[in-house]
Amino acid sequence: MREPEGNAPVGTPPRDRRPEAIRVVLVDDQELVRTGFGMVLDAQPDIRVVGEAGDGHTALELLRTLTADVALVDVRMPGMDGIEATRRICADGGGPRVLILTTFDMDEYAYAALRAGASGFLLKDARTQDLLSAIRSIHSGDAVVAPSTTRRLLDRFAGHLPTGDGRPPAPESLGVLTPREREVLALVARALSNTEIADRLHVSEATVKTHVGRILTKLDLRDRVQAVVLAYETGLVGVPRS
Repeated sequence: MREPEGNAPVGTPPRDRRPEAIRVVLVDDQELVRTGFGMVLDAQPDIRVVGEAGDGHTALELLRTLTADVALVDVRMPGMDGIEATRRICADGGGPRVLILTTFDMDEYAYAALRAGASGFLLKDARTQDLLSAIRSIHSGDAVVAPSTTRRLLDRFAGHLPTGDGRPPAPESLGVLTPREREVLALVARALSNTEIADRLHVSEATVKTHVGRILTKLDLRDRVQAVVLAYETGLVGVPRS
């Protein structure tokens, strides 16, 4: 593991010699996990681990002392867990985007984290390339959860979301969207990619990207994942009963 210089405690950032790289903070109570992720990330020419923390409280203190682009946050940690840490990091407004770490049996926590402002989630046994792609996607402003994965996550919570039969109308907040933007948002929530939406609406992919960008701006959302969650929670799109 990369030991902080001297006897500095976990949470002290190492010296960053690549200021233009994507700056990542690792937040996980398991030292071996941080070591593994750190070795992989520091081996990349465009990614630099600038700090580590073993719990949510330490992470928040650390982020007050350095600038990071992406925070890789575990869900289950002693003290302040990943969900509360995510909520506080995202509420700050100027902090890093959050990528939540989860496992197959912890989807409910991942969903809560997405609601708290996380830009996506990743399974701890994900391939190395998926981890790198996720970090780069978050840094570029995209969501890191594939549409099909987002749908599976939402389907797991069908009982807590509006259903297709008798669902409530969309709230006033969606009134800022044009009819076309509502249509695009509904298709995003149904797990269609930009290319698939473009084909469905007979427009260019660039036009779809423009619509998605305007939707995020008008609804004050960080990324596509939050847009999907909002579409289901407001009833714009319902989860059919099985």
